[in-house]
Amino acid sequence: MPKVFITGHRGMVGSALVRAVEKNCPAWTLLLADRKQLDLLDQISVDQFLSDEKPDYIVNAAARVGGIHANNSYPGQFIYENLMIEANIIHSAFKNGVKKLLFLGSSCIYPKLADQPMKESALLSGKLEPTNEPYAIAKIAGIKVCESYNRQYGRDYRSVMPSNLYGPGDNYQLGNSHVVPALIRRFHEAKKTKRKQVVVWGTGTPKREFLFVDDMAEASLFVHNLDQAKYIENTQTMLSHINVGTGVDVTIKELAQTIKEVVGFTGKLVFDHNKPDGTTRKLMDVTRLTQLGYSASTKLKTGLELSYADFLQNSSILRM
Repeated sequence: MPKVFITGHRGMVGSALVRAVEKNCPAWTLLLADRKQLDLLDQISVDQFLSDEKPDYIVNAAARVGGIHANNSYPGQFIYENLMIEANIIHSAFKNGVKKLLFLGSSCIYPKLADQPMKESALLSGKLEPTNEPYAIAKIAGIKVCESYNRQYGRDYRSVMPSNLYGPGDNYQLGNSHVVPALIRRFHEAKKTKRKQVVVWGTGTPKREFLFVDDMAEASLFVHNLDQAKYIENTQTMLSHINVGTGVDVTIKELAQTIKEVVGFTGKLVFDHNKPDGTTRKLMDVTRLTQLGYSASTKLKTGLELSYADFLQNSSILRM
């Protein structure tokens, strides 16, 4: 039976992939290693690990991630660590005969002013959003490393680009979290302390697409398990990547109002128009994925309810 190495298995994305494998591919043997067992920034260690363990498949979910504040504050760490992780894993996979690998990227690879919804063909067609450019460049490099090894060495290294992810295991630290976990925590704390209002940056009009992390994991396994000929036919070339999302977006105001309802905060929602909005819209074109036969099933409110339940279960370990 195949052995699959899932990197970053303790993170939100990696843990969702573990759940998806246990549910959908029970015959697979899971190979997992935390940071104490394997330093993915150390090429020699990664090489030795793969040589010893000999996995059949690899799903690379390990990455340094964070929201706008973290991307702006630590650009050097974001570009270096993500480049090193993906390069070490992909190259060592090639050296150790791993013929099938799935690389997880991000919707931030697309230009800031890309046509909406964003098609896979928009890659490298314009300038990136400056606040997360280092992270985006690292993820673009990962796609291109996979493409290049497919071309030169005949490997089957695929890439999926998920939209904004949220769900169980998310990062709720306010200094470096994304919008969904940050709002969940802020509304929860406002409810707990009986505050009269919660202030959200911007006008609330920008639109974003949100994907429940377990749907992303299911979609990733779906793409990984596709017959190679069908994958190539759909993507037009073995060198392509596939968007993973819902194909539906909401305004930040709609998102905040839904989280307010889910958390049970009864105070006022206020938008600070003096703060920046960011990109007007970010929506993925998921035509390729749906044509292949997969569509995300978790509605936003349902996913937010599951996320809040996870927050409540784990909030005691947060640095409040």
